[in-house]
Amino acid sequence: METSNRNTRLTRIGIMAAFTALSCLGTMVIKIPIPATTGYFNIGDMFVILAGLWLGPIGGLVVGALGPTIADAIGFPVFIPATFVMKGLEGLLVGLIAGGANASMVRKVIAACVGGATIVAGYFMFEAFIYPALGKSIPAFAVTDIGAALVEIIPNSVQAVIGVAGGLALWRAVKGVRIGNQDQHQS
Repeated sequence: METSNRNTRLTRIGIMAAFTALSCLGTMVIKIPIPATTGYFNIGDMFVILAGLWLGPIGGLVVGALGPTIADAIGFPVFIPATFVMKGLEGLLVGLIAGGANASMVRKVIAACVGGATIVAGYFMFEAFIYPALGKSIPAFAVTDIGAALVEIIPNSVQAVIGVAGGLALWRAVKGVRIGNQDQHQS
């Protein structure tokens, strides 16, 4: 039994690592710049939402906090704090709200939508208030203001809708795949 539990843990870690890499690549590969804030539109959220739905809150948190943050470290380091916090929170909330393997599809959709809304609201807060405040002491963070944050609501909303739809579609494709002795998370 101990070997089985160990194999299940290793399988979950491997899946989290793969989803972390996919969320990093999804953030880096398709990048549409948003000049108002120097941010960019991407599809990495679908893998964060998938991780939350399939692996639960811990898997969602790990994938969300690490994958997109690694992508920002490579190309947009000023957004590392916002990405680490908001994408990690996105994955965590999706996993918490989604429930276990037996939760309804409606609950999964609500969880994914809350994850998408978290990104829109969270990046607005960072870009409208937190970064301008930090920018007064640390010039590297003076990249945005409330006007630019307002402009970014529409592209962030489109990104959220694509992330929600893609994450749910991917989850439906893998939801029956068993991880060890369980259908989904026990986080």
